[in-house]
Amino acid sequence: MSENSKIEWTDHTFNPWEGCQKVGPGCDHCYAETRNARFAGGTAINWGPGAPRRRTSVANWRKPLQWNKAHAEFFAQHGRRQRVFCASLADVFDNAVDPIWRRDLFDLIELTPNLDWLLLTKRIGNVFEMVARARSHDWLAGRHNVWLGATVVNQAEADRDIPKLLAVPARVHFLSIEPMLGPIDLERPMPGPDLPQGGGASICQPWMIQSGIDWVICGGESGPGARPMHPNWARDVRDQCAEAGVPFLFKQWGEWTPGENVGRQTGVVKTAHWFADDWMFGEESLASYGHVDDEPDLYRIGKRAAGRHLDGRTHDEFPRGAA
Repeated sequence: MSENSKIEWTDHTFNPWEGCQKVGPGCDHCYAETRNARFAGGTAINWGPGAPRRRTSVANWRKPLQWNKAHAEFFAQHGRRQRVFCASLADVFDNAVDPIWRRDLFDLIELTPNLDWLLLTKRIGNVFEMVARARSHDWLAGRHNVWLGATVVNQAEADRDIPKLLAVPARVHFLSIEPMLGPIDLERPMPGPDLPQGGGASICQPWMIQSGIDWVICGGESGPGARPMHPNWARDVRDQCAEAGVPFLFKQWGEWTPGENVGRQTGVVKTAHWFADDWMFGEESLASYGHVDDEPDLYRIGKRAAGRHLDGRTHDEFPRGAA
């Protein structure tokens, strides 16, 4: 699925700069911060309040131009356009980024019309103003090759950020629910006042998932300290998407997975059981024939072994017309 990225929903990753700052619970175990520290001798020099962001090389900025030129060959082989996830090691709409860098990125997007750019942010509230400052408020809607996404990890973030996402004009609006840290109801009414109706009456706000969300990505957490994702949380979002006709992509379980995916794992593994709205952790010894029980809820066997099967299958849906 990927040309130069291990991320399941993109072909390329492009980082115009590196560095960020934690802004929510989903950032607690940030892989990009850990990577930054590893390559900087143990200290994440581009992370945190006041830390400088590092713009990447001129050679790196040329790569999207090369991908754009290869459009015909890629389309002939795959029957679709290339997808570029922008800023896997940063946030395009980070307040600490030089606005000139962001303007340069927008120029690059305009110069690569054969690429679909996926701009995923944890700062969706900044987008409208930052885009307006660099271009115009409806620039994202006018760019056929830009998909705008917001990361939400729990119900509070969904209630807060989905209305902000949908308030920004864009060709494609999507959600990344990763790491999923709690149940999320996308069928509840959009937060805000009731919408006016003819004659002075009012009607309830439409459900969030029916208000313009074009795609939902869902996944658990990986890496040291990874928090479990209950299988029912992922199933509920999958079913909500199916009911609303919204494409759903299940990216990964992360470190923890239900028994159906344990397979022939052996030895002592950590377990997690959801009880009274919190996780209880333990250990269990798995026999050579594997373990497929649903009690406990999850087993920690590592990202690779856990895989990305949800109820026995993968889910790789994309926005209509974009596959």
